[in-house]
Amino acid sequence: MKRFDCLEKLVPMLSEEIAVVSLGGQIDEWYHLRPSHKNIYLKAMGTVVPFAFGLSIALPHRKIICSDTDGSLLLDMGILATLGNERPKNLVVMILDNETYETIGLHPTHTKKNVDLASMAKGAGIENAFTVRTVPEFEERIKTALTLDELSFLVLKLEPGSQSFPEEERKRTDGIEDKYNFVRYLEESEKITIFPREQKSIRRIESGPSWNDIKL
Repeated sequence: MKRFDCLEKLVPMLSEEIAVVSLGGQIDEWYHLRPSHKNIYLKAMGTVVPFAFGLSIALPHRKIICSDTDGSLLLDMGILATLGNERPKNLVVMILDNETYETIGLHPTHTKKNVDLASMAKGAGIENAFTVRTVPEFEERIKTALTLDELSFLVLKLEPGSQSFPEEERKRTDGIEDKYNFVRYLEESEKITIFPREQKSIRRIESGPSWNDIKL
């Protein structure tokens, strides 16, 4: 099962959902399939699921889709305990598990051997946790997850590899631009202020000395 094939099935199901996207080849895949400020791209391992959890608490009326990787989740396993205790009903977590650190040379992660992330999630109290191994199974599970009013945790067992795109079709914005685009989208869609507008100065601007004031 390839990641891009799963994302192709997922994206047409999305409307107003917010997507929190992890690093690696999936960035260009998400951008190609869903070029939207409703996506926020996090290029920091170990922060993706916690960030998505925070959004789900802050915006309980919005569905949050988290698209993380096995290598990233393994850096912060404690978040499973938080999810199991808090169980945000509007959060869908997908762990894209290709059993490798693909961007740094395909070195194996712990899931290559005995580690079962879905079983660990269940042990942490996440009842709706599953491992999926085929595209049809993923399509069925994600459809259900998007309609349920409860936390869902899906581990997608994937082949390594990323879809290639011509340079002009790749995402060009960097993380700073992505942050501001995402925040402005939230401000507009939620009718809130996150980053206040620049304040106008109320102090009278004093002019400096002129050349005529300078004595040589």
